Amino acid sequence: MKMVRIRAQTAANLGISNLCKALSYRLGLRLGLSGARRLRAHSPEAPFFHQPKGLPAKQQSTVYWRDEAVYFGWFKLALCGKPPDWNMNPFSGRTVPFAGRPWWEIPDFDPEIGDIKAVWETSRFDWVLAYAMQCSAGDETAVNRLNSWLEDWCRHNPPYVGPNWKCGQEAAIRILHLALAAILLKQDCAPLRGLAELVRVHLKRIASTLQYAISQDNNHGTTEASALFIGGNWLKNLYGESTAAKWEKDGRQWLENRVSRLIAADGSFSQYSVNYHRFLLDTLCITEIWRRQTGGDEFSPGFKSRCQAAIRWLHAFVDAESGDAPNLGPNDGAWLLPNGSTDYRDFRPSIQLAAALFLGESAYPEGPWNDLLRRLDIPIPERPIPEYGSEIFDQGGYVRLQSGDTRAYVRYPRFRFRPGHADALHLDLWIGPANVLRDGGSYSYAEGTPARDYFSGTASHNTVQFDDRDQMPRLSRFLFGGWLRPKDLEFTFDEGNEASFSASYQDWMGAEHRRKVILRKSSLLVDDWISGFRNKAVLRWRLMPGDWRRTMEGWKLGSILLRVDSKVPISRMELVEGWESRYYHKRDPIPVLEVESNHPGFLRTELIWSSPVHVLK
Repeated sequence: MKMVRIRAQTAANLGISNLCKALSYRLGLRLGLSGARRLRAHSPEAPFFHQPKGLPAKQQSTVYWRDEAVYFGWFKLALCGKPPDWNMNPFSGRTVPFAGRPWWEIPDFDPEIGDIKAVWETSRFDWVLAYAMQCSAGDETAVNRLNSWLEDWCRHNPPYVGPNWKCGQEAAIRILHLALAAILLKQDCAPLRGLAELVRVHLKRIASTLQYAISQDNNHGTTEASALFIGGNWLKNLYGESTAAKWEKDGRQWLENRVSRLIAADGSFSQYSVNYHRFLLDTLCITEIWRRQTGGDEFSPGFKSRCQAAIRWLHAFVDAESGDAPNLGPNDGAWLLPNGSTDYRDFRPSIQLAAALFLGESAYPEGPWNDLLRRLDIPIPERPIPEYGSEIFDQGGYVRLQSGDTRAYVRYPRFRFRPGHADALHLDLWIGPANVLRDGGSYSYAEGTPARDYFSGTASHNTVQFDDRDQMPRLSRFLFGGWLRPKDLEFTFDEGNEASFSASYQDWMGAEHRRKVILRKSSLLVDDWISGFRNKAVLRWRLMPGDWRRTMEGWKLGSILLRVDSKVPISRMELVEGWESRYYHKRDPIPVLEVESNHPGFLRTELIWSSPVHVLK
């Protein structure tokens, strides 16, 4: 009976309208009633881009994608002068069977193939952007590669057939990359017929299932609305078509709607994820670049205000020295604007671009994060973004505590939208650029149940786990029920010296956890009160990789000392091997301190250090 109530409440939280849209989509596909099943189009024909005139003398440019296919920002596969196999998962080495079937007949998760995202990755057209940047830097051979690859892609992915047409968002990402490449090559105003038709077949696919994307309340809706706006505007300006004008209008309206609904006034985004937050900003940046390029009407003041808030949110979470950020929330390797000169985990290029476009401010001094701005002739502002101190983002459930060069981030359960991780009261600690206490990441959405549940579950976070269960019951692959609610919130800070935060929750089985965090320049104090569990509670501290040693004082790594005290008996305290995934589909071992108690009561964790702390990634 309890689970029935949880499912009913979760359905109400998701929204009846959203559930009806999703159900209608699935039934329509199954019964053949969906317009998506009736789409037909001829494959666009090459050429797609012409050789630009007046190329500059050859400059140093990115070699990104020239000799290697790049997956999720880290895995590289030699190309041997040929395009990649568009239907192959390079991690399993297997190709999608029956790739000649209509997209709706191909399953999302086929254990024989593995993660379909690995199949989709090369069809996101990162290489289109890379080749356009190489060409704009004077590489005369880049356009030939670009046309050859696009021709090969169209030949192996005829419209609406095969796995690469399964997802409207994947089609939208391709449009965003094609549009930005056209701007870089100065071919947006008078594109070749093949490029215009390639955009058209993608817009048809997106429009046919847009309502399903909207029902998800995530970046599917923002990306697909953006692509409709850009692509529709593009074709309307070229041919004056009424259908294109409707796509543009629908895209603008839905993008305004999504930004208003999914970005809170404090900048928090509906997916509770640092990486998805970057993906959102990149989408909005490409949209704004296109709008300016074509002289279109500005979006509403409310739209701009939410974009500005989202920029300031991400800027508050990114380390200025390394460009890295806490690995909070789902992380599927999405990277919409790779520039070839910075790492996947460097968020500075996205923030710098967004700040220039929407704030008229500069987030960072001179560096490779300015490369794309220069290529697009976007002025680099002189006015810097104001520095951040301690701050609470209550609409999303985040706290940033700062003292000196030390920052602590606490994730507490404020859920307007579905949570992707069971990470209530998780704590990330950064001493300068060193991520000392860290989140686990996601690894793979399609991996076998134990690995998938581990990374999104409570065991992969710096918090307390009760009775070997997650803080919320898992209802499906991407859905938790029993959404937690915060209690007893307190937030105080003394400028530059001390900052503190406390919050608590009670889970669906009656267990309670209250946490108080006090951050000073060279110490962190965490008090945990635990009660209401049946057998045991396990407190975990997921540690920066290194040779942590147990001493009489506690656990030590260099100048860092970690110790845990308790007023109740501790049945186990040991350093075990855990896992983290900083890059999608990649996992590495890390040391995890586990403190187990069979009694309700109080645990105190203290970290003391002297700066600087050596950075280990």
